[in-house]
Amino acid sequence: MSTIGRPRAFDEEAVLDRAAEVFWRHGYEGASLSALTGAMGINRPSLYATFGSKQELFARAFGRYHDRQVSVARAALDRPGTREAIEAFLRSSADGLTAVDDHPAGCLSVQGGLACSPENAHVSEVLATGRADTEAALADRLTRATDLPSGVDPRALARFVMALSEGHAVHAAAGATRAELHASIDVALRVLIPA
Repeated sequence: MSTIGRPRAFDEEAVLDRAAEVFWRHGYEGASLSALTGAMGINRPSLYATFGSKQELFARAFGRYHDRQVSVARAALDRPGTREAIEAFLRSSADGLTAVDDHPAGCLSVQGGLACSPENAHVSEVLATGRADTEAALADRLTRATDLPSGVDPRALARFVMALSEGHAVHAAAGATRAELHASIDVALRVLIPA
């Protein structure tokens, strides 16, 4: 005889979004179970029953966050010209980093694991993999470009664009404004690929 458990009384995606925000604000190690369950609106038994552990919750919350970020990045990279694609990528990133109405400033993939102890190295690895996936999408787009200036290494350019975007995440978390980030993008575009 099979038993049917009670249906969940919460929206799992909304709960993951709230957990991501706690990890974003406090980092993996700084996010206490009390802060997580309080923000998620569930108790510890429900957290463990649904997600297994704090580590699994983090992986699921980051996965949801990363999927949204990658879709935004891919939409920007679909622009026909290489300069336009890089500009759209950087500007949409800057806008997201400073859209503090619905999340903290900066980027979960940068801030979530900046200071992890050795026993939580897996967190830094998950975040690094997410950033590498985005860089790979950018490198793929630049490798296919037919309008890059001669002598430009598409993979090196992808690494530079990612470094600029990740640097913007650090600056946004420290209080840089959207206008300030866009001003540095203006400089980068003039240097990298003149209009």
